[in-house]
Amino acid sequence: MNLAADYPLLNVFWTMCWFFLWILWFMLLFRILIDLFHDDSLSGWAKAGWALFLILLPFLGVFVYLIARGRGMGEREMRKAQKNEEQFRAYVRETATGSDQASTADQLAKLTELRTSGQITEEEFAQAKAKILT
Repeated sequence: MNLAADYPLLNVFWTMCWFFLWILWFMLLFRILIDLFHDDSLSGWAKAGWALFLILLPFLGVFVYLIARGRGMGEREMRKAQKNEEQFRAYVRETATGSDQASTADQLAKLTELRTSGQITEEEFAQAKAKILT
C-alpha cells in the first residue's frame, strides 16, 4: 500500500497552502474576537451582535468586521501598547528610586537649588553632597 505514489507533489503543495490559510483564518477570527471584547467603546449588545454574526457567518463576519472596524483595531492596539509601556516605566521608576527614598539625582538637585537660592553656603553644599554620594 503505497499512498505517496498516488498523491503528486503539486497536490501536497496545494494541501499545505489550504491548511495554512485555514490556520491563518482561525488566527484572524480569534484576533477579532479578542479585539471585540477588549473594546470599551462598544456596548454589551453590540459585542453580542458582532459575536453572533462571527459565529453564524464566520467568513463574511470576519471580512465585514475588518472593513467596518479594521482601522480601530490598530489604534486600540497602539493605545494598549503605549499604556503598558507607561505602566512599565512607572514601575521601573518607582522600583529604582524606592518609594520612601528620593533618588541621588533628586537630592543633588534640591541641594543645588538651596545653594543657588542662598539658603546654604558653599561649604554646607560640599558636605551635604559628599554625604549623599557616599
